[in-house]
Amino acid sequence: MIFKHLEHQSFQIDYYLVKCPQGSGIFVVSVKSPRQTVQQAVQQTVQGLLPSLTPVRFVAEDGTVVKPPAGYKLPPDGQLQEAYRRMVLGRRFDTQATALTKQGRLAVYPSSRGQEACQIAGVLALETRDWLFATYRDSVALVSRGLDPVEVLTLLRGDWHCGYDPAAVRVAPQCTPLATQAPHAVGMAEALRRKGEDAVAMCFTGDGGTSEGDFHEALNFAAVLNAPVVFFVQNNKYAISVPLARQNVAPALAYKGIGYGIRSEQVDGNDLVAVLSVLTDAVEHARSGKGPVLVEAHTYRMEAHTNADDATRYRDAAEVEKWAEADPLARLETYLTDRGLLTPEDVEAARTAGEEFAADVRKRMNEDTEADYLELFDHVFAEPTPQLREQRGQLAAELEAQEI
Repeated sequence: MIFKHLEHQSFQIDYYLVKCPQGSGIFVVSVKSPRQTVQQAVQQTVQGLLPSLTPVRFVAEDGTVVKPPAGYKLPPDGQLQEAYRRMVLGRRFDTQATALTKQGRLAVYPSSRGQEACQIAGVLALETRDWLFATYRDSVALVSRGLDPVEVLTLLRGDWHCGYDPAAVRVAPQCTPLATQAPHAVGMAEALRRKGEDAVAMCFTGDGGTSEGDFHEALNFAAVLNAPVVFFVQNNKYAISVPLARQNVAPALAYKGIGYGIRSEQVDGNDLVAVLSVLTDAVEHARSGKGPVLVEAHTYRMEAHTNADDATRYRDAAEVEKWAEADPLARLETYLTDRGLLTPEDVEAARTAGEEFAADVRKRMNEDTEADYLELFDHVFAEPTPQLREQRGQLAAELEAQEI
């Protein structure tokens, strides 16, 4: 039912306020051609936003091939082989980082074991000129992007707010508060567009992040600005201990994008081939000026929330074992082997590289750093306040007294 007809004089486009097919609200559609009916415009608008009814998939849990939805391309063989090497290395890095918490070398570490397909595919879908906005759980993604692992772990070690230069690597500081990086990603994407840069921003977040107001504000800003940004939701089924069912009752988190007019999709987050294909398509969509995209990846957090968490208090072993059968690394290894793209020698070489990488991280992280306690007061304000200068002076005096 058409509620109101508006005519945009500047662009010579007719806009209609139309009641949703389900009767749950009103949205705007544009009729850009005299031959296009309002009903056709509505159908085209809605269909262009809806995600697939089931998560996009290229490879089943056992590594066999399944037919994906039309429109998604199989990633190049070489890219899939590179993804496998990065997944092996990433998992070994993740295991090593977890071990470092037990040795007192890291204050905390949020493992992404089981989410490697998302971590690696998200990075491979981007170009070096693109920006990545990551969370505290995305250390594997940052390492895969080429950042120094010790610099990545600086935050979790407690040495500094961020161990790398964000502008140099085009990776924003890892964000601990949920979803606060989402508006930043939109702002960066809009800035890139205004500067004429052929670049996009990708914002990683988890299912818990979609429950935050920052996430929804970011979606609305992105849609209104038509910003070149991709929101990548890694739905690992738990926001710390809160299960997904206590956060959301929509068919999928991907549907959250529709209300803002954002094209949305859902994908099997443990199928690297599918995640890479969907994200590559989403990045191309955003880069070409067609607007933002929301992608939800269905995956699972195999380890506890962090080393300080006891996951057995809110989930049972049977659930974890079930998801272990859908392990993304084993799935990709079987798939590539069956296609003749991976040999036993390749597997061994990847594992050896992972061990060497972990050994280097372990060695460097076991080296003590010299702490400058006065750095606590740096970058709190652009210009230190009188109170801050007074506090800094008090600490400096105490440190000097200890040396005497």
